[in-house]
Amino acid sequence: MKKNIVVIGSGFGGMAAAIRLAAKGHDVTIFEKRDQIGGRAYQYEINGFKFDGGPTVITAPYMFDEVFAAAGRQRQDYMTLTPLDPFYRIFDGNGRVFNYYHQLDQMLAEIEQFNPTAVSGYRRFIERTVDIFEAFHPYTDQPFLKLTDMLKIMPDVLRLGGYLGTYRFVSRFVKDDFLQRVFSFHPLLIGGNPLDTPAIYTLIVQFEKQYGVYYALGGTGAIVHAFGRLLDELGVTVHLETEVAEILVNGNSVNGVRLADGTKVSADVVVCNGDVAYAYRYLIPEQYRRKYTNRRLEWMRYSMSLFVVYFGTKRRYVDSPLHHHNIIFNPRYKGLLKDVFGGRALPEDFCLYLHMPTITDESIAPPGCESFYVLSLVPNLASPTDWEQVAEPYRDRLLQFLEDHYLPDLQANIIAEHYIDPRHFQNTLNSYRGAAFSVKPNLFQSAWLRPHNRSEEFENLYFVGAGTHPGAGVPSVLASGKIAAELIDPTPVRMRV
Repeated sequence: MKKNIVVIGSGFGGMAAAIRLAAKGHDVTIFEKRDQIGGRAYQYEINGFKFDGGPTVITAPYMFDEVFAAAGRQRQDYMTLTPLDPFYRIFDGNGRVFNYYHQLDQMLAEIEQFNPTAVSGYRRFIERTVDIFEAFHPYTDQPFLKLTDMLKIMPDVLRLGGYLGTYRFVSRFVKDDFLQRVFSFHPLLIGGNPLDTPAIYTLIVQFEKQYGVYYALGGTGAIVHAFGRLLDELGVTVHLETEVAEILVNGNSVNGVRLADGTKVSADVVVCNGDVAYAYRYLIPEQYRRKYTNRRLEWMRYSMSLFVVYFGTKRRYVDSPLHHHNIIFNPRYKGLLKDVFGGRALPEDFCLYLHMPTITDESIAPPGCESFYVLSLVPNLASPTDWEQVAEPYRDRLLQFLEDHYLPDLQANIIAEHYIDPRHFQNTLNSYRGAAFSVKPNLFQSAWLRPHNRSEEFENLYFVGAGTHPGAGVPSVLASGKIAAELIDPTPVRMRV
C-alpha cells in the first residue's frame, strides 16, 4: 500500500531510507533545515576550495552499491570511489610515524620497524577481529527491536571478549604502548572512547580490511550530490531551509509534522534523521513520552564533541610528512581521553585528525593550493567550557601547533578558513548537548540497548542516523536507512516508471 512518508533531515541515513522507500513507490518528502542536503556531510565552498564538513573516511562501498541497486541503478554511474593505501598515517607526537596499511604483510613489516615483539600479538589480534566480524557482521543491517535479538548475540559477545573495552582488548595481544593506541583508535571515528567502547566495535577494523578505505573524487560532497541526483530522479520532494519544529502525536502513533513556520504536514509514516535525543526532547512534548522522558535523556551518555578548522593554503605541502588521513596522538593519551569524555574542562593538549585530500584530488582546491581540515576532540556541552570565550584562542593554538610541527609558515599561507565548535553541533545540527556523534557507543548503549530504529513510543515513527542502531559512521548510518526502510515496507522493490 502506497504511503505518504515524511523524512526529517537529509543525512546519509535519511537519504538512504528515502531512496529505498521512493523506489518502492511511496510518496516521500524530505524536510532539511540547512540550505543544502547532506546533514553532517555538508560541503562548504570557500574561495574556490571545497571542504567536506563531516565524514571523510569511506569504507564498505558495497553499502552504497546496495542503495543505488535498490533504485535499479549502478553507483559507478553517479560517483567515483578511489582506494587509499595506507589508510592512515599515525603520528605519536614524538616524531615517530606509523603507516596503517591495507595488506597484512605491509602491516607486519611496519610493526617490525617499531617493535618486533608485537608482530605475533598483532597476528592474533587480527585473527580475533576476523572472528568478531564473522559473528556480528550479519547483524549490522538487522533491527534490534526485542530483547531476544540481543540474547542471540550474547554467547559470542562473551566468548570473543566483545564486552571488553577496546583498548584493554587490544592490550591483551599487543604490549607496546604506541601500538596499543594505533590498533584501538577506531572507536573515535564513531564517537566512542577507546577505553570503554566494547571490543565488538572492532568490526570497524575488519570493515576496513575486508573492503578497503576510499575517497570519493570531489570529496564526500560528491556522494551527497549523487544521492541528491537519485532522489530527484525518483521524484522525492526536498524542502531546503525548512525546519521541523514538532512531530505530531496521535495516541500511540504520529500523524505528521509541524514546521517552524507553523505549517502542518500530514504523514502516514515519519522517519527522523535528526539526532534521536534532540528529537525526543524537543520535537515531542514530554506528556506523550513514556520511555524517553527528559530525565532519561539527561541520564544517557553522549559522545564527545569536536572543534574543526577547515583551511586552504596558497601553497602546496607535498614535501610534508602528511598523507591523506592523518592521526596525531598526544603523549597524554589516556588522561586526555578521560578529560574529553568525562565532561571536564577543555584540555590544553590535542588529539587530532588531519585531513589532506588534495594529496589525492587536486580538483577540490584552486591550482597550486592545498586543502585541509583538522579535527580536535573536545568535551560536549555538558562540560563547563565557555566557547564564546575560548573558541578563537583555541583555534590559534591549534593552527600554531600544526605550524610548529607539520606545516611550516602555515598561518601566513592560509587564504580560506572556517571553523566549527560544539555550539555548531547543538545549534545548527540540533545535536543534544553538542555531541558530534549522538548517543555514545558504550556497553549499555549498543544494539537492543540503543534507541531503536522503530520508536518504542510510537508505532509509525522511525529513526535513522548516528543515534540509533547500529550507530555512527558512514556504513552504520547507511545500514540504519536500510533497516528503517525495510521495517516500513519489507516487500521487494517495485520501481516507478
